Amino acid sequence: MTDAAFQSEFLKTLQARGYIHQITHPAELDAAASAGVVSGYIGFDATAPSLHVGSLIQIMMLRRLQQAGHRPVVLMGGGTTRVGDPTGKDASRPQLTDETIAANISGIKQVFARFLTFGDGPTDAVMLDNDAWLSGYGYVQFLRDFGTHFTINRMLAFDSVKLRLEREQPMTFLEFNYMLMQSVDFLELNRSHGVTLQMGGSDQWGNITSGVDLVRRVDQKAAFGLTTPLLTTASGGKMGKTAQGAIWLNADQLSPYDYWQFWRNADDADVGRFLRLFTDLPLDEIARLETLQGAEINDAKKVLADAATTLLHGGDAAASARAASEGAFEQGRLSADLPTVELPRDEVIGAMLAALATKAGLTASNGEARRLAQGGGLRLNDRAVTDGAQPLADADVNADGVIKLAAGKKKIVLVRPV
Repeated sequence: MTDAAFQSEFLKTLQARGYIHQITHPAELDAAASAGVVSGYIGFDATAPSLHVGSLIQIMMLRRLQQAGHRPVVLMGGGTTRVGDPTGKDASRPQLTDETIAANISGIKQVFARFLTFGDGPTDAVMLDNDAWLSGYGYVQFLRDFGTHFTINRMLAFDSVKLRLEREQPMTFLEFNYMLMQSVDFLELNRSHGVTLQMGGSDQWGNITSGVDLVRRVDQKAAFGLTTPLLTTASGGKMGKTAQGAIWLNADQLSPYDYWQFWRNADDADVGRFLRLFTDLPLDEIARLETLQGAEINDAKKVLADAATTLLHGGDAAASARAASEGAFEQGRLSADLPTVELPRDEVIGAMLAALATKAGLTASNGEARRLAQGGGLRLNDRAVTDGAQPLADADVNADGVIKLAAGKKKIVLVRPV
């Protein structure tokens, strides 16, 4: 279906903002979303204490669902995390203890309240945990109830399985069952909460269509699947991953300043797409910002950083991050919001500049720091230093008791010898 063909506000919005990759039954879903409240869910496995930016497009999909007058369901994977999703993996995920999974879920939950309104109303978001039903099944019962609905032939054809086997990487029987578990999630949610839509990334298409088929085959009820495109940056990198690590959504994993800086440093070619996907700015305003050229594109990047950071961390945090960034990069001022690393004084004074830059997290390796210095991109207290082997001295500690290191015009860290 084309953009003009969609009648529901939900699908028209998703299409206009670039969220749609595939839909299982587009005309039926569009009619359902036009006729009444649709309950849709996305599952999030608890493999870490925080989600990262790579999951943000899914969170925003739930937000769009609620904005269009429908009910979002956040499904925590307390049960499926015990197995581990094999999609896109060459090796089995490490098995986590129940205590670790519970702690991770606790950490992940706090983000969703920033994007969704929870409550008991017809369009209020709800949060569930699939461990509530998956752990209740006995093995024989699970096989008898659901095993007959899945063929090995079809499961071997899904990319999550096929690509793993083509690379001659082992896939355990435990992981092979993940698809069944995710499909049963959809059936359970459909029966107990009236959920008719499952959403996810394009790599989840096989798992999602299996769930859609299970609901339709077993209960003869309406069920739909919708996926988002694989999200990469203009440079070809994976969204949410940087040389220095993941861009976490929890503030205790990544500061609001570093989060703001991530969006401020977006590639010029990504600004319009990111504004449509990750902010609530009107499309006509985004179209205007996309036309900015040269130095003015930096203004659009600041708008992106402000809006994205406000959604996650609030307006005050976004304003503080912007002020700290502009003060440090444009006016030479320091701020308490700038990333600060405390290191023993004997590990700072006398250390090579390249080694200190790496230890402070400014660069990923000493070699990267040396190359950065040779190109004039490594700065010590706002002075370009071309020799990465230059040792740090007491005189390099400024009046605030810190050493200011910068990588080009995009990243700053303050090192405080203690």
